[in-house]
Amino acid sequence: MGMTSQRTRTRMIERLRVDGIRDERVLAALAAVPRHVFVEEALASRAYEDTALPLGFSQTISQPFIVARMIEVLLDGRELGKTLEVGAGCGYQAAVLAQLSSEVYALERIEPLLARAKLNLRAIQQFRVRLKYADGQLGLPEAAPFDTIIVAAAATCVPNALLQQLALGGRMLLPLGTGEQFLLLVERRAEGYVETRLDSVRFVPLLSGLE
Repeated sequence: MGMTSQRTRTRMIERLRVDGIRDERVLAALAAVPRHVFVEEALASRAYEDTALPLGFSQTISQPFIVARMIEVLLDGRELGKTLEVGAGCGYQAAVLAQLSSEVYALERIEPLLARAKLNLRAIQQFRVRLKYADGQLGLPEAAPFDTIIVAAAATCVPNALLQQLALGGRMLLPLGTGEQFLLLVERRAEGYVETRLDSVRFVPLLSGLE
């Protein structure tokens, strides 16, 4: 893809800026990750469009704006620190998170997708993401607590295990709902959990178990 990819990537960043992404750290992180590596070869020419693309297994790679928006909300006024991603998919968002986090753990419940994520991250020499084959709703107790938890599929309710694994002062962002979905920000403070409802979104459902 070479120069074309560089130009289309720059255009993608300009579009994100126009669409309201303000945090330059987020824009730099997205600019650093070659999205075309993470999509099917047949769709590589569309890699930098602001659209979700199919990955197979009824999963999608999130549109760049949503990735940028979610990370910007989580970063606001702080660092991401130690991050847990639920729903690694093809590894794209994990690669972006790795630019901004001290550690990234990414969980995926569909084994062939996890294998693809590993290959994709290796292809871009990103070795800082720890990928795990696991049911994301259960989180990763052995590595908890996490400063940041980001969920890439829509839950019907906030998974209790993830609440327990959020560090004091930590933030979790997840899509919530079945028909109508919205982003829910959960902050863990000394006095308890504080929830803030944000943008309307469309995500694939968060499922339990392994495939």
